[in-house]
Formats: sequence, structure tokens, C-alpha cells
Amino acid sequence: MDSRTHHLLHGPIAPTLVRLAIPSTLVIVAQLLAGLAETWFVSRLGTEALAAMALVFPVLMLCPMMSSGAMGGGISSSVARALGAGDLRQAHALFFHAIEIALALGACFTLVVVGGGAWLYPWMGVGSSLVTEMAIGYSDWLFSGAVLVWVFNALVSVVRGCGNMWVPARVILVGTALLLLFSPLLILGWGDWRGIGMLGGAWALLLYYALGSLALIVYLLSPSSLLRPRWADAVFQRALFMRILGVGLAAMASAACTNLAIATATSLMGPLGPEVVAGYGTAARLEYIMVSLVFGLGSPLVAMVGTCVGAGDRQRALRVTWIGAALAVGITETVGLLAAAFPQAWVMLFNTDAAVVQAGTVYLRWVEPWYGFFGLGLVLYFASQGAAKMFWPVMGNLLRLVIAAGGGWSAWTWGWGMDGVFATQALGLVAYGLLVAWAVRGGAWFR
Repeated sequence: MDSRTHHLLHGPIAPTLVRLAIPSTLVIVAQLLAGLAETWFVSRLGTEALAAMALVFPVLMLCPMMSSGAMGGGISSSVARALGAGDLRQAHALFFHAIEIALALGACFTLVVVGGGAWLYPWMGVGSSLVTEMAIGYSDWLFSGAVLVWVFNALVSVVRGCGNMWVPARVILVGTALLLLFSPLLILGWGDWRGIGMLGGAWALLLYYALGSLALIVYLLSPSSLLRPRWADAVFQRALFMRILGVGLAAMASAACTNLAIATATSLMGPLGPEVVAGYGTAARLEYIMVSLVFGLGSPLVAMVGTCVGAGDRQRALRVTWIGAALAVGITETVGLLAAAFPQAWVMLFNTDAAVVQAGTVYLRWVEPWYGFFGLGLVLYFASQGAAKMFWPVMGNLLRLVIAAGGGWSAWTWGWGMDGVFATQALGLVAYGLLVAWAVRGGAWFR
């Protein structure tokens, strides 16, 4: 057994989890800073550009959430379970299955989003044809390269499934530095060159994913990699596809519920104008930041739980899960309380328009104090990927969608305004966390 796999099975839980979370967390912080920086660069183009980015943002985040946090979790889990069972040959075969799935789903994502953007963004629209046109143009360019996003995240997930968090971290950190260099240059220009506006951000992101994929392929073919797949391992089996898809598709459904809840709230804000949409979109970005922060713990949690389940050590898998849950709740609740206490400080980083700040402030004061429950549900979602038991995380996120979207629409219809819509979003987060925790605590994984 490889020493890294042995440590996942027998090392002290909390120190091992924290040690593995450090590179993932560094990556998340770097990516968050890059995302915030790009939002700031786009905000220099005006309120319309910021509103257009708010329309695209739920779809933009859906792509990496599905390819990395969802299907990527299925890939990491399957590789970890194979290594935990001592089956290196199956782990090699899973690499090729993962790439095949990434190519197929990336192409589907392009077809759906590029083909459906002309319908989607007007539905979420703000009554401004300029904002809608800007959103469609940015989206079409960005998602024409969705295959690059899916392949990159599949490669990252394979390496993380081996318990190696540092190699993906180095690739992503270097890529993020390049992204911060090229993004403002392409968006805002330099000197007499005026740049290409929002489209520059899309071009910079696609370049980042292309170069990152190349770097990870070079690593996996090197002697330093635990997995060194060869063409002889590319024997496709339905059972191995299902090992990945059984977890990944359920996780994708869960991620879709998260983004649909936010997209629905965005559509409800649309009639109030681009300033309100921009304010809500800027504030709701914190939820994606919470997803990213918890992912810093979640990616090693998938590897640790998956390895323990593959080796048949159920009790250790549960101990790992609850230690990770305690850390995630502490992080998300702390950030949520700070954002609720100082909401204007966050929104005014991107826009100082009074209507934008007001909308963002209302959201943050209603929703952020309950982010600990969101962190609880989310970290158990990642742990459930490692255990290959995704029913209750999907049900929890579906319940959240029903409460947030259905309740939000009802609140809007009954004249409760933004306060009513955001209150139902907070209630949805609480229900999500409590339901998943109840199921895992009740032994749903091993029944």
C-alpha cells in the first residue's frame, strides 16, 4: 500500500485532515481573490456590466461546481475507494473513464448553455436589453470552452483522489497568478488599447483551464505520480462508469438545486431594475465563497472517507466526517456573522450606488447569520460523496430549493418584497443543513 493511502487509513484524523486541507484552502483563497478581482475589473465598465455578470454568475459557478465539486467528487471518491481496497489497476482504468465523462458532459454543457442562453438570460432579465445582450455575449464566449473546464477539473479530481492535494494546488496557484495578469489586461486594456470588455474575462479563464490541463497531464505521465495510466488501461466498463456517475450525477443534481435557488431569486429581483440585481448578485456571491471555503475541507474529506469506506473501516469514516463538519460550521458561521454585522463594507467593494448597496445589505442581514447550517449541509455533502451515498444530500438541497424558490415566489406574490424573499432563502439553508445531518447521524450511509 502506498504510504499516502496508509496515512489516510491510520494517521491521526484532525491533523491529517487539516494538513490535507491547507493546499486546498490556499487554492480556494487564491481563486476567490481572482474571482473578486474580476468582478472589480468588470465593475469598472459600469453598472450594466456588473448586472450582466450577475445574470451569468449562477451559470458560471454551476460549471465548476458540477465538474469539480459534483462529478469531480465522484471521480475522487471512486479513485480513493479503489486505492483503499488496494486495486491500483482499477484506479488506472478509472482515470480514462473520468476523462471520457468530462469530454461528454463538457460538450453537453456547451450545447445547453450556448443554445439556451438566449432564453435563460431574458427570463432572469432586468428589463434592459443592453444588460441581456452583454450577458449573452459573455456567456456564449465563456461556455464555448466548457470542455476545458470539465477536463481540467477531472484531472484535478483524479490526483486528489490519490490523497495528493499539493500538485493540483501548485498548478492552480500558478494559473491564478497568470489569470490575475491577463484578466485586467484583456478586460480594461493597457495604455492606448482599450481592451475587449467583459469578453476579456472569458478569454482569460479559458486560457487558464487549457494551460492547467496540460500541466496536470504532464504530471500524471511522470514517475512522480502514484497513478501512471497507460493506453493499455483504457478498457471501458459499464461498472466503472457507474462508480463515478452514481455519485457524480446525484451531486450534480444537488449543485443544480443550489444554483436554481439563486437564479430564481435573481429573476424575482429583475423587475426592480439592474441596480437591485447587481446588489443581490454581489451579496449572493458570498454563498459561492462559502462553497469554495468548505470545498477546501471537502476535497480531502472525500479522499479520506472514500479510502476508509473502500478499506471497510466505517467507524473511522464517520469520525472523519464529524470532525470535518465541526471545522466547516465554525468557518461558515464566523464569516456569516461578520458579513451580517458589516454588510455595506462588502457590497461597497464593488459598487457604491445607493440602490445596489441597499439590496445587498438586506440580503446579507437576512441570510448570512444562518450560514453555519449551510456549511453543515455542504460538508456532509462532500463526505457523502466519499461514502458514495448521495440520496440525503440531494433531498436536502431539493428541500432548500422548494423553500427558497417556492417560498420566495409566494413572498413576492403576497407583497413581502425583498425581505420576504431573503427570509425564505435563510429558512431553506437551515432546513438543508438539519436534514442532511439528521440522516448521516441516523446511520443512513450504512443501512
